[in-house]
Amino acid sequence: MIRLTPTSYVVLGLVESSGEATPYELKQQVAAGVGNFWSLQHAQVYGEPERLAGAGYLEEHREESGRRRKRYRLTDSGREALAAWREEKTSALSELRDLGLLKLYFGADPHTLAVAQLAAHREKLAEYERIAAAEPDPISFGPRMALEAGIGHEREWVEFWERVAEEAPKRA
Repeated sequence: MIRLTPTSYVVLGLVESSGEATPYELKQQVAAGVGNFWSLQHAQVYGEPERLAGAGYLEEHREESGRRRKRYRLTDSGREALAAWREEKTSALSELRDLGLLKLYFGADPHTLAVAQLAAHREKLAEYERIAAAEPDPISFGPRMALEAGIGHEREWVEFWERVAEEAPKRA
């Protein structure tokens, strides 16, 4: 039995939601959704399905023609592991790894940094708001709440960096 990691559960959850997927399709799904709030390296997303298949959580099959890509589907063991993980309570707090804050902490020019951070956070906020406005059909509860959390998060960052820009002494 292998140790399942958060990456394992991301892959299991994405395969469950799509029915089956190639590693490339999983990478695209990460970029379009969960990657907005959970950092994953592409190499992890590409390698994890094979590891999970070897442990019996996913079933692997090759396409008969064309590029003969590997496609993965959940097994009963994969469904059970994912269901058990969902039921586990968690009190873990979010991790904050913010390069802008790190540079601010260590003395970067706060005004220059704030201007750049404001642009980035305003752009991300606009992206999330476009996604929310473009959804023709109601999206399921979990993804909708994650999107709303992202919108709220970006609004707070915009407010924070505006305050830094206003209060920061400008360096000559």
